[in-house]
Amino acid sequence: MRRLRALITAGILAAPLAVAAGAPAGAPRASLPAIERQVMCVTCKIPLNVAQSPQADRERAYIQSLIDMGYGEAQIKRALVGQYGPAVLGLPAAHGFGLSAYLVPLAAVLGLLALLAVLLPRWRRRARAELAREARRPALDAADAARVDADLARFD
Repeated sequence: MRRLRALITAGILAAPLAVAAGAPAGAPRASLPAIERQVMCVTCKIPLNVAQSPQADRERAYIQSLIDMGYGEAQIKRALVGQYGPAVLGLPAAHGFGLSAYLVPLAAVLGLLALLAVLLPRWRRRARAELAREARRPALDAADAARVDADLARFD
């Protein structure tokens, strides 16, 4: 609780300084809802914008204090990772082991497309061969046709 008060107080005291210093001209200002969608509650393990817990409230207060100090989105995310660790980010890093979260699904899709490219012509050739075999079968002669009709008539 003390920490939360200290963060809020620091945010209130630093806000006029941040406004005076200002963000770079033309830079989009970070907003709490935009950042909430991109980060996770470290306790609940769900996106911060849907988390309802004391820890989520502390994270929101910390983010708001950083916004009030004039931090941008990237700076806020770096500060959150420094405070809570990489688990706070909603998406894995785009380098190192986290890169596999992007590459493995892509490789799986490419592998499935390659497999489909190999198997589809085989399936089509097999279907055409089956149709050709069906076309080459001899038609029923008159005696067989009469016998089939008689058998079918019994079931009507």
